[in-house]
Amino acid sequence: MRVEGETAGLKSRDRKVLERLGQRRLPPAALLTREFARQLAGISRAIRRQVGALVDRRGTVVWVGVGDAHRIELPDLKRQRVAGRRLRGLRFVHTHLADEPLTRDDLADLVLLRLDLMAALTVRDDGLPGVVHAAHLRPPGRPHQEGSEAETPWALLPPVPPGQLDLDCTELLADLERSFARFAPDRPGRRYSGRAILVGVGEKALPLGDVMDELAELARDAGLEVVDSLVQRRARLDPRTLVGRGKLEALVIRALDRGADLILFACDLSPSQARNISQATDLKVLDRTQLILDIFARRATSREGKLQVELAQLRYRLPRLVQRDTSLSRLGGGIGGRGPGETRLEVDRRRVRERIARLQRDLAQVAVKRDVRRKRREVRGLPVVSLVGYTNAGKSTLLNRLTRSEVAAGDRMFETLDPANRRLRVPVEREVLLADTVGFIHDLPEDLIEAFRGTLEEISAASLLLQVVDASSPRLDSRAAAVEGLLAELGFAEIPRIVLLNKVDRLGEAARAALPRRLAGVETWHVSGVTGEGLEELVGEIARLIPAKPAGVPRGFPAPARPEWNLPLR
Repeated sequence: MRVEGETAGLKSRDRKVLERLGQRRLPPAALLTREFARQLAGISRAIRRQVGALVDRRGTVVWVGVGDAHRIELPDLKRQRVAGRRLRGLRFVHTHLADEPLTRDDLADLVLLRLDLMAALTVRDDGLPGVVHAAHLRPPGRPHQEGSEAETPWALLPPVPPGQLDLDCTELLADLERSFARFAPDRPGRRYSGRAILVGVGEKALPLGDVMDELAELARDAGLEVVDSLVQRRARLDPRTLVGRGKLEALVIRALDRGADLILFACDLSPSQARNISQATDLKVLDRTQLILDIFARRATSREGKLQVELAQLRYRLPRLVQRDTSLSRLGGGIGGRGPGETRLEVDRRRVRERIARLQRDLAQVAVKRDVRRKRREVRGLPVVSLVGYTNAGKSTLLNRLTRSEVAAGDRMFETLDPANRRLRVPVEREVLLADTVGFIHDLPEDLIEAFRGTLEEISAASLLLQVVDASSPRLDSRAAAVEGLLAELGFAEIPRIVLLNKVDRLGEAARAALPRRLAGVETWHVSGVTGEGLEELVGEIARLIPAKPAGVPRGFPAPARPEWNLPLR
């Protein structure tokens, strides 16, 4: 076996001793034997460096490494993904030249690498073994050790000399595996476990409370269980890991202690940051944009919506493709084809670009059909009134109430992605087309804006905008400002607007009186899509503001037999 680590300056005799250590085989149930401990301590004292060995569950020494006087570097075990079991199947035994217990680095390696056991053997001045300090992962839900104030995902075993070790590793590990399996049973084919820890990182002056609350709401709507959240304020964000190396280790330890299988960041990660964080842990790592894209992919039902979501996902993933396997990394060969050829990564990127180009062509064809429908509406003289607003503000509920429709509506974010158009009769025997649009959100991902630009540009054909605001939301002002900013960015700020404070049925009299009378210089209307409060007056205001039907244009529908404004339309 080849000895790895700080081997420079070792004598050939010491190298042979280390190689013999790598050929040893321990009893599967034993952490280490007296003889193995004596050899480990003796060689460590002779070379004045830490020496360690990785041992599998059969007792075979699979790796021997040499460090310096204070620490030892383990090999990159994160490439070997842990499937099914919660533990890696390897225990690490190494020496400490000073009489010290397990260090923070030792415990961090235990948690981050999911080792079976971490053991440190102290070495006496005479080269004989001292005591063994050991620790193992503590399954979530088990009580912490007595006298321990900090919540830690590990359990420390009492230090004892090697000859007094009374530890059956086989029985202990079997019990731990059963405990982990009961807490988080493995379900084949699942995308992720559904337990997430949220992370918000920002400058000291930025408020993160609202951002974290909205991220938690998005996570719940995506089917995730939020088990914990962490907020870090930094004067300068770390360009490699966003949170810094030490904070990242603490974050992963905290996530594993809570039983989380997913780390969700409130801000977008750069490709290099996502790669560096993923290399530090086996947990799934997502950012806010990936979560929103996942929600869009679940909710899209029409062909156009699915094309738009897939396009946004591919645009987001393209710069984040990385080479994960060096086998068969070059393709080519044959007459005229010799040489390096294309790497697997280049092939993947080329295929993604080809798919993006195909999706753009398909969406261009959809846009042509949309233009035809728009021209038909213009010929019929149907004015368009668009419902716009923050996601989950109640736009679809208002559409259903005003037009007696049955568009899908629910109390969750991005419930409706596909635009819906319904006819609404207004007084004086006139009709308008009421259009529902995709909901907005703070910092809507740029890839989504580009993919849904064709759908959003339908708003440009509107004669009037109904900006729907959730009156029951504690973040009413900020959400209304986010919608106004996006409308201005898309070039729709000049279209006349009516601001609707929806869901007033959820408010008491005092809360209603405190609602703003104007938002962005526009007078607000108090309405409820559930009870119908204020909608009859709203329809009258729509009739007053929309342009009159051009002369000579045939009427699309006969006049109703009764004067009600909300008759069902055929």
